[in-house]
Amino acid sequence: MAEAALRSGRDASAVRLMAVTKTVDERRVGEAIAAGVDMIGENYVQEAQRKIEAIGERIAWHMIGHLQTNKAKYAVKLFDMVHSVDSIALARELDRRSRDAGRIMGILIEVNSGGEATKSGASPEKVLPLIREAALLKNIAIRGLMTMPPWFDDPEKARPYFATLRELRDRIVGERIEDVRMEELSMGMSSDYRVAIEEGATIVRVGRGIFGERPCC
Repeated sequence: MAEAALRSGRDASAVRLMAVTKTVDERRVGEAIAAGVDMIGENYVQEAQRKIEAIGERIAWHMIGHLQTNKAKYAVKLFDMVHSVDSIALARELDRRSRDAGRIMGILIEVNSGGEATKSGASPEKVLPLIREAALLKNIAIRGLMTMPPWFDDPEKARPYFATLRELRDRIVGERIEDVRMEELSMGMSSDYRVAIEEGATIVRVGRGIFGERPCC
């Protein structure tokens, strides 16, 4: 990670490692934390709840999977940030539930940079209107963008999708929307995090690279 940051003229401290712990048991998550991991990404609310109850809240827990609106009431109690907001309906529900919980929830807008029908995320052309509308909500705080590009054997082929997210971030910054801070670009996983860092990632989401291959079933 540090080498990739330096190659692109960035400070290594500008990029943070998120350990993605889907299907990883609490014992192994605890070992990763003991080794220095301080940010965990979970895909499912129920799985995260079980781990947080076992491990505690001494580290940052982030929701990175698709979040249904009916799970928002649990998400605002469990997570420090939600990376996967892709609709105004979800933004409004998180805002309402955060208000009830007496907190402000940090969110990232998920962008479907590859236009894949099987993936969640707002299309790039819909992101700015979504942000403008969501920025009016008082109990969520928009802090950046997230994407998961198509999978390629060659990580270089993912570079244009990462560059697109960075360029979209720059356009949004130029709009100077009140209360919107484009601090985070959550992009890059085990196979392509180096390229993502070179293109501006501030959070890379690594699961297999830390915990190894997951069971197929």
